[in-house]
Amino acid sequence: MPKKPISEDGRLRAVIEALQPIVDGGRYPVKRAVGERLVVEADVFGDGHDTLRCVLQYRRDGAARWTEAEMEHFDNDRWRAAFDVAELGRYRYTVVAWVDAFLTWRKDFARRVDPADVALALEVGAGLVAQAAERAKSADARALKSLAGQLREKDDLEARRKLATGEELAGLMARHPDRSLEARYAPELEVTVDPPRGRCSAWYEMFPRSCADAPGRHGTFRDCERRLEYVSELGFDVLYLPPVHPVGHVKRKGRNNALEAARNDPGSPWAIGSREGGHKALHPALGTLEDFRHLVATARARGIEVAIDIAFHCAPDHPYVEEHPQWFKWRPDGSVQYAENPPKKYEDIYPFNFECAEWRELWEELKSVFLFWIEQGVTIFRVDNPHTKPFAFWEWLIGEVRREHPETIFLSEAFTRPKVMHRLAKLGFNQSYTYFPWRNAKLELIEYFTELSRHRSREYFRPNHWPNTPDILTAYLQHGGRPAFMARLVLAATLGANYGIYGPAFEHCENVPREAGSEEYLNSEKYEIRVWDLAKPDSLRPLVAAVNRARRDNPALQQDWNLKFIAADNDEIISYSKYTDDRSNVVIVVVNLDPHHARSGWLEVPLADLEIDSERPYEVEDLLTGTTFLWQGSRNYVELDPKACPAHVFRLVRRLRSERDFETFA
Repeated sequence: MPKKPISEDGRLRAVIEALQPIVDGGRYPVKRAVGERLVVEADVFGDGHDTLRCVLQYRRDGAARWTEAEMEHFDNDRWRAAFDVAELGRYRYTVVAWVDAFLTWRKDFARRVDPADVALALEVGAGLVAQAAERAKSADARALKSLAGQLREKDDLEARRKLATGEELAGLMARHPDRSLEARYAPELEVTVDPPRGRCSAWYEMFPRSCADAPGRHGTFRDCERRLEYVSELGFDVLYLPPVHPVGHVKRKGRNNALEAARNDPGSPWAIGSREGGHKALHPALGTLEDFRHLVATARARGIEVAIDIAFHCAPDHPYVEEHPQWFKWRPDGSVQYAENPPKKYEDIYPFNFECAEWRELWEELKSVFLFWIEQGVTIFRVDNPHTKPFAFWEWLIGEVRREHPETIFLSEAFTRPKVMHRLAKLGFNQSYTYFPWRNAKLELIEYFTELSRHRSREYFRPNHWPNTPDILTAYLQHGGRPAFMARLVLAATLGANYGIYGPAFEHCENVPREAGSEEYLNSEKYEIRVWDLAKPDSLRPLVAAVNRARRDNPALQQDWNLKFIAADNDEIISYSKYTDDRSNVVIVVVNLDPHHARSGWLEVPLADLEIDSERPYEVEDLLTGTTFLWQGSRNYVELDPKACPAHVFRLVRRLRSERDFETFA
């Protein structure tokens, strides 16, 4: 049997294992947002009983020097340290460990009692200090050299012992350890750092062509600007516009997805491209590039970022079809292969052929689409059906774009198999749509959101929850009416830090399907221009604004990980808490999942986990109504009528510390 070659210095004795966070052995980066901390843990140990030291090393990608943070041992050879990610882009990190000869010596020295033994050990220690003096510079080198000499003096053994165990020597030696035999975890790991909106954002989807205030008129970007006050009052910070490009004329779909379009039917915005231009052009009726840039700037001045839809396919009359026919699949009859999912046919859409011989040119052109819109001021993109394009393409494109523009955010609209969704998140998409629209029962909500908030996939899969989209009108919303919309709003906005709604259909509780069993809207905005009465008296506008205000004012609702479900003795009542790490902000949400009946039950509030004094009453305030309640102990009663409001969003206001406080409150 051939001998195994020695591939590294056999004198390295520190072992580094089970480092976290890590994604697929370091193949992909983990995700954080500006201002967050990255906590790193690892199993670090060695043979024998010598003392180890280990440090976390981190640096901005491209920086020449590492910054180090001392790791602390906290359990069973497990070590931990953290660093703040203060800038956009990428950081690298790893763990380095070594056997520390001085700490080992000092540990053993403290147990020595025989004077001769102590004297000999001092000689050994002096040698270690002298070696450190050679590694140090200037003042530290002089101090260490002096201390080495004092340890070697022949008189006053007790003074020398005190010097050897003193803090001055320990501090100097800690700054200048012998790391010639340090072990280093490989490979170096990466963390991508997103803008704050990558971690927490509230999206509002709106068709700009439906922003006009009179029937029969195509909306414009100027109309969108007038709608910004409404979006701002609702509390959203991302305004997402479906495709704003020219709509194809060939094979254009009519109202309700009819195969034949009437003369004035506007077609689907996702059928991109016509003689007026393609992915880098605007629909002429919406306005000019100057109008679009003005909308983006005006929105930003209000604290709202404009996101646009990127859908990589073409209408039959898109300029690409004539200019680059090699980018498409051609059928034996000489026609281009349109999109289809038999028996469904989408004759108004031509997919790209990513396996064509000219794939490199195709990739470069599609990258230039993103760069074009970044030049117009857009930094957030919702990507349509990314799972129908190659993974390698997205990893390359997102990496290329974010290398120069780390402020960009990519939302993956991939309602597909879990492993595919996760792969897209790993390779670069900052946020991902989820299965939330179809998770309605209490148990399935608990299981799904426990997975999203607790599983290690949270390191790279950042969910964005939508109760509805122009393509998704779930059965729960169809049959639950207004209470269902209210419940799903609260769930989406409080279970997750990122969420969105398609409006004004959502706040107007539009719930009529095109036909029974369908999730398509009747008279869908995808195929016609709608006029919305924003002053509609029964709109959910006040509730939406209250929910977003609660999110804005409570840091507990601005993250995903500190989510814990609270036991409730009614299967139609779901409850959960979210809190900041220091428990300075605690929110408890209670939702009646039954849109048809009032439900009541008892909650088991985890007092210790939320750091609530079990011996004193405490006050909670409903952020949706302003009503306050006095609770006592862990077991508390709730009752929710869906006709009024099916949810409470409680904030723990204060802890009543004495009987006098209780009497004052009462």
